Amino acid sequence: MSNRLHQSEEVFGSITPSSAYIHIPFCRRRCYYCDFPVSVVGDKATGSTSGTIEQYIEVLSQEIEATPRLSRELQTVFFGGGTPSLLSVEQLKHILEILEQRFGIGSGAEISMEMDPGTFSLEQLKGYQEAGVNRVSLGVQAFQDELLNACGRSHNSIDIFAAIELLHQVEISDFSLDLISGLPHQTLQQWQESLETAANLAPIHISCYDLVIEPVTAFGRQYAPGVKPLPTDETAAKMYRLAQHILTSAGYEHYEISNYALPGKACRHNRVYWENRPYYGFGMGAASYVQGYRFTRPRTRREYYAWVQQLIDAGGVLDSPETSAADILLETLMLGLRLAEGLSLDKLRNQFGEKTLKEIWTSLQPHYRRGWVEVLNASGEAVEDTQAVPTTGQLRLSDPEGFLFSNTVLADLFSQLS
Repeated sequence: MSNRLHQSEEVFGSITPSSAYIHIPFCRRRCYYCDFPVSVVGDKATGSTSGTIEQYIEVLSQEIEATPRLSRELQTVFFGGGTPSLLSVEQLKHILEILEQRFGIGSGAEISMEMDPGTFSLEQLKGYQEAGVNRVSLGVQAFQDELLNACGRSHNSIDIFAAIELLHQVEISDFSLDLISGLPHQTLQQWQESLETAANLAPIHISCYDLVIEPVTAFGRQYAPGVKPLPTDETAAKMYRLAQHILTSAGYEHYEISNYALPGKACRHNRVYWENRPYYGFGMGAASYVQGYRFTRPRTRREYYAWVQQLIDAGGVLDSPETSAADILLETLMLGLRLAEGLSLDKLRNQFGEKTLKEIWTSLQPHYRRGWVEVLNASGEAVEDTQAVPTTGQLRLSDPEGFLFSNTVLADLFSQLS
């Protein structure tokens, strides 16, 4: 594998990052499916009342200031969590000012913020907007109160519609709704109702995530995948196909396995991940991919604070293993095949060589014959019954079946190439 990566400008690790992810770990409560690095602060705590949040913002700012500055301005900034809308306007503004001072933020930058219904006011939203936020990702998850209660959400359906009305009042049109399928007791009819309600609300973007049962979560201690009250695997597959049908019929493009957007409205920040381009990460549990190095920060506040102090003491440079050629190949395939356009065969050949391209095709041929993998020519037309190794055009998964069985396809790829 050591020779698979050609030395060229196509090596993503050599590109200077122009995106930053900021992790805000605080939540009112931990949802029953959540295994993210979060800190529960209770229903009444906010950034303006919690010393814990204030201390975190201080350390986060120190990390940003200690990080070496590279040459490009930031073109995307994403506040994720956790619940970033628990921050005060002043705290959010402070973080953006630190980023601007350290790296610069482009005039047309996409600045996204995850928010939960019921956690922000009109005044707060106006303040976020004035600070620079121009895209909102609203954590809806479901429109049925019984499902929201079943997964431990702190909001109800009334809060959802109220939050969207606030977005309309401040004229933030670039907002996304997050939904989850496969919840305990969730039926196909309920999922269809959520999809149709979301589409009727006309966001620019809708994310549909299939519930993953993680062992360390409350759901992981209660349920086994595919066992009642969770939907069966067959029902979960029907939910995926239903989302694809309803949302594409409503004018949304299925541009990534879990994401739909109106034409031209795909999330610019998340495409950085899927195209395996470098990015900064800041905050507890956040990951970075910078100058060929990929690393993740500690997942608890105490360990993260100690890590930041080490970063400061080391002058902004900590030892981290460089991403290997093998990992870059596997990550490029895993991430790129999540996108509707897939991967450029020309770039794969130039970056990794013809021998590797042949190995990739050997692994994918059974799935190509099954209809899960497609090859498009330069005109965007599907290539039929090709036996030779394709070297030009696009390699992609079919929609919805290839996306639905992507784990099977990727497992075979990893087995072939590892």
